[in-house]
Amino acid sequence: MPASRRSSTKVSGPAARGSQSTISFGARSKVTKPSIPTHSKKKDASLLKEVEAISPAPEPESLTTTEVALADQVQQEVQRPKTKAEEDAERVTDAQIKRYWKAKEDERKAPRVHQEGVSMNEKILRHFDLSSQYGPCIGIARMKRWYRANNLNLHPPIEVLAVLIKEESIGSLVSQRAHVDELLSSRLSSDAKPT
Repeated sequence: MPASRRSSTKVSGPAARGSQSTISFGARSKVTKPSIPTHSKKKDASLLKEVEAISPAPEPESLTTTEVALADQVQQEVQRPKTKAEEDAERVTDAQIKRYWKAKEDERKAPRVHQEGVSMNEKILRHFDLSSQYGPCIGIARMKRWYRANNLNLHPPIEVLAVLIKEESIGSLVSQRAHVDELLSSRLSSDAKPT
């Protein structure tokens, strides 16, 4: 058995009585939450009504700062001279896009039941959104993300760029924003009633 150390200078174990202060949880030192007097709550309600009367509720049709930023990103990408990738994407036919999506569907064991009412182009773009090998999709336009992945030699599918160019020619700003980004930054109307 190893020898036990016994030192007369150091005290091990619990502190000696009187060397450590104690905390009292008695009635004298009771801690309570601060509460708001009821008369101030009435003032807050009247103040809230005044503020609502002065500043109208934002219109749900107005663009958010994220949507404006995405529109700016798309405009910057569109104003650039055409690249070889864009020329290749413009030559991609609808049949090639369908074959690409069929190949992606064949990789799965079961069909995508939750996307029955979604167009094939939107399915392709959502799949691109959730493909993490091409970088983050939050806060960046899909087209800018495709070019970023292409510049980093991550080889994003040319079919995705073809779908983006076709959606852009229609003038759809919604197709430039990732679906996940829409879900995370969705706005709730204050006058919307739950169903």
